[in-house]
Amino acid sequence: MKTLARIGPVVSFAFCLLGGVVLLLNGIDKENGLLSGIGLFFIGMAFFVGPMLWLAAEKYCSKPDSK
Repeated sequence: MKTLARIGPVVSFAFCLLGGVVLLLNGIDKENGLLSGIGLFFIGMAFFVGPMLWLAAEKYCSKPDSK
């Protein structure tokens, strides 16, 4: 279960970053400010959501301490 909890944040980070880069490059090529803005939003979201999911997975999937 911990493996899946670690794969999810990495996949989320990768897809958000990839989508943001694609939108950003398309927006720059066509000089479209809206696409560039949405691309930057997705890049920022990747750097926020990925680590937050990682931290949540580490918190809830950690082994309890021995008593």
